[in-house]
Amino acid sequence: MSEIALIGKKIGMTREFYKSGQVVPVTVLKMEKARVIQIIEEEKRGYKAVQLGFGKIKNSKLTKAMKGYFAKKNTEAKKILKEFRVLKLEDYKQGNEFGLEIFKDVKFVDTRSKTIGKGFAGAMKRHNFGGLRATHGVSISHRSHGSTGQRQDPGKVFKGKKMAGHMGDKLRTMQNIEIIKTDLENELLYLKGSIPGSKNTEILVSGSKKNVKKKTILEKIKIAEDAKKTPDKKKK
Repeated sequence: MSEIALIGKKIGMTREFYKSGQVVPVTVLKMEKARVIQIIEEEKRGYKAVQLGFGKIKNSKLTKAMKGYFAKKNTEAKKILKEFRVLKLEDYKQGNEFGLEIFKDVKFVDTRSKTIGKGFAGAMKRHNFGGLRATHGVSISHRSHGSTGQRQDPGKVFKGKKMAGHMGDKLRTMQNIEIIKTDLENELLYLKGSIPGSKNTEILVSGSKKNVKKKTILEKIKIAEDAKKTPDKKKK
């Protein structure tokens, strides 16, 4: 079931305490339930996929085409529509809803969200440049980015040159983030560490794409406790 993903809103950060005395910072996400809007068959499109809908939206904000689409599918309007490729279409049925239970046996997830926008930023802040000398010989250009081009040939600034510009507000993926705990009743997901984005940022959470072999915090604590219980071998 980890082939599909869920969308949640970032509420903020807190911390989780363990009996061992360990403190772990966590990001709290309020997850949305996903509804299967359409089953996409290989015969029609050339691939197998499911279209999921997330979030509520007023009918007044929908276009005429989208009103007709949701009426045809006999479902309430959804704010976001996303397609996910799947191996078996038999596991999904139009109208079905999925929540946090899809991450029941999942230990690590990947997240995709937009970073906090910083507006127009200089080269030093945006690219971590050191700047020019702050003493002799530098005339009012201490924080400038220095030379940007060459001479007559090629006579232009190459694309991708690190310069001042719009900082942040970009999609970023974080991989292998540990699930600390899930609250099914309140639809809350607690993930270890920080996640890019400000409060109320929409975050796409999916099962980890990589084969993660590292241990979770609870597994590490258990190993440490078992090591304390086993008596030390007597030195010869």
